[in-house]
Amino acid sequence: MPPKRHLTARRVRLGAELRKLREATGMKAREASELLGADPVQMSQIESGVAGVSAERVRRLAAHYDCTDGEFIEALVAMATDRTRGWWEEYRGVLPPVFLDAAEVEHHAAYLHEVVITHVPGLLQTADYARAVYTYMRPGLPDSELNPRVEHRMRRRGVIEGDAPTPYETVIHECALRVRVADRPASLAQLRQILDQIEQGHVTVRVIPFDQDGFGGMGASMLYAGGPVPRLDTGLRDAPTGTAFIDAEPQLEQLRALLRRVKVASLDPTASRDFIHRLTKEL
Repeated sequence: MPPKRHLTARRVRLGAELRKLREATGMKAREASELLGADPVQMSQIESGVAGVSAERVRRLAAHYDCTDGEFIEALVAMATDRTRGWWEEYRGVLPPVFLDAAEVEHHAAYLHEVVITHVPGLLQTADYARAVYTYMRPGLPDSELNPRVEHRMRRRGVIEGDAPTPYETVIHECALRVRVADRPASLAQLRQILDQIEQGHVTVRVIPFDQDGFGGMGASMLYAGGPVPRLDTGLRDAPTGTAFIDAEPQLEQLRALLRRVKVASLDPTASRDFIHRLTKEL
């Protein structure tokens, strides 16, 4: 298949998984390319996500790599053959690629778990809240760049608000709920938005109060996206160079362990809902 014009996180992940399978067998890229009747350059393009790969080739490679996990193989085939043009593609060339990649990961997730410390989760933000955050982080950003960012963030909410919402659970620190990134009315509207989402029944919110003992995870913010099979889970964390997409199993296990610790430090969903409701009364 010809090289793809645009790299996406999903295509890169497919190539990375095929490379992991090959390396686990000790097979060289040149040897794998010969199995496909291709040249090493094309094999490199497939494993880097630059070039697409057919379902038949995915299955051939899996067989030669001695992979017998049928569900995993079919999940890779689905990634290779998915031709869906997501709504986020409308923003290609308008917003940085990481915005599109994050939306794509959320769209394909079987479930979403998130931890946020300093800001309300993006999937729960109101337009006024999002606009205030972007304006503060990038002062002087022209409307031609600010408005698409806010619009994109609002459209991301579709994964938890659509006809078939993705199960979403988030742990929010009290800090994020109390900080007024805009003004009092915007903060009140934001808290009510969170409560409205809770009432829909497909969003679970847990709060970590300031007075919680034993919580040392102020740097624990993350998004954990469950894949169609556990081997295709993805973690997203902020890094000095931007958002880091995590797919290595040891790192994913660290994120899962961190999620468990953070959850233990939080109030249960009912107490968390009541906590947020009390905050609205204070405003």
